[in-house]
Amino acid sequence: MGRLFWKFFLCILLAQVAATIGVGGVFWLRDQARQRATPVLDSGPPAAIALDAAAATLRHGGLPALRSLLPDMRRPQLFVLDASRHELLGRAVPAELMHAVERELRDGAQGGDSAVWRGARRLVGPGGEQYIAFVSRDFGRQIGRVGREAGPQDGLRDGAGPDTLTPGLGPGPGPRRRIGQSVVIGATVLASLLFAALLAWYFSRPIRALRSAFEAAAAGDLAPRFGPGAKGGDELVDLGRDFDRMSARLRALMDGQRRLLHDVSHELRSPLARMQAALGLAHQQPDKIGITLERIERESNRMDKLIGELLTLSRLEASPDVLRREPVDLVELVDGLVADARFEAGQAEAAAADDHGTALRVDFDADDSVNVSGDPDLLWSALENVVRNAARHGAPGGVVAVSVRAVDGVARVEVCDRGPGIAPEDLSAIFQPFFRSGASRTGVDGHGLGLAIAQRVVQAHDGEILVANRDGGGLQVTITLPAAGR
Repeated sequence: MGRLFWKFFLCILLAQVAATIGVGGVFWLRDQARQRATPVLDSGPPAAIALDAAAATLRHGGLPALRSLLPDMRRPQLFVLDASRHELLGRAVPAELMHAVERELRDGAQGGDSAVWRGARRLVGPGGEQYIAFVSRDFGRQIGRVGREAGPQDGLRDGAGPDTLTPGLGPGPGPRRRIGQSVVIGATVLASLLFAALLAWYFSRPIRALRSAFEAAAAGDLAPRFGPGAKGGDELVDLGRDFDRMSARLRALMDGQRRLLHDVSHELRSPLARMQAALGLAHQQPDKIGITLERIERESNRMDKLIGELLTLSRLEASPDVLRREPVDLVELVDGLVADARFEAGQAEAAAADDHGTALRVDFDADDSVNVSGDPDLLWSALENVVRNAARHGAPGGVVAVSVRAVDGVARVEVCDRGPGIAPEDLSAIFQPFFRSGASRTGVDGHGLGLAIAQRVVQAHDGEILVANRDGGGLQVTITLPAAGR
């Protein structure tokens, strides 16, 4: 059990104990208020009925019958005083209640009709004895306690014990009641302890699992630990699944970095080996130093280009958001790229001197103006890689068609060639760094970074790049970017 478990446990336990003390305090205050309540003379209809019954019992059965009736009058409680103001069952009457009885009798005497007095009445026995009968409200606990303390010497007769005098009044907070209250409070505390322990365990268990997962990840183990079969569906389980997604992403990034390092090492080793071979040839044949220097220069340019592409790719992966945005006219941008591609393909020379028509032709079709918001340098790099890739893999004498259109609020650039295309099983991996399909691995200069850079640039501009084989052979690359102002 960790510290978090005990924090949960103690907080929940304190809340439960506070609630228990609060509820118990409310009941205790209520009992105290009832015990201290000032007795009030009852003058309602039930009291009138009880007084009528007492008058009839005294008139027809005498004092013994009335005394036997009083313990049976539970609700409402009936009290009878004799001429010396002693209660027939020995129950003491507080002075406040006696004042209320006398006031009621005085008001009734002034009314002139004693038969309708309801709060208190004067009763007359068969021998002319005078009695006072009344009903008290909220007086049961005090009368019951005083009656038990009065004893036989205060008027308890006919074998009536303290507990049989006022069975409806209920005993005061005696030992049994105190024991019952203690049992209830103890059971509540135990239930609170159990509930607090269960809830603390419920919260701390997935957190402990997350901690062990973090420790394993720190040690290099990024295997998933909270699969779809994890029990529960609360936020803690969702947090575990998020950790699995994070670890899977980290594992993919680490694998990609290892693969990238391997590919970079391989790509750099080849030009370095050729440069070393050229240096060895220069030492052996000093007369061919010029050819050797040209070879070394060509290989160094290849290495410089590779390192530049790697730096661009690394920058895009480290900061996927475009830091600089400004209006860019795609038509003007792509037009310059097409002009460079035509020059490199030798289309101008072919139009004047190549009678066989073997030169590659680059066609360009565009709207008047298609504007986007982005980084001009990055967009130039991405589109240059796509156009150069098409020109590099296009069939001799074929056509590379480049178009720029504004369609439904997006800018669309399409580059189509009639080259060998891509094997269907390689289409999903074409944007991976250093990937080259089987049809383009030989006879074509390149490192397999162009489309990887193009994809990351387009995604950084909230766009999309798609690659598909064309009917009849060749490849179609479609780039869509949000138009300016959207």
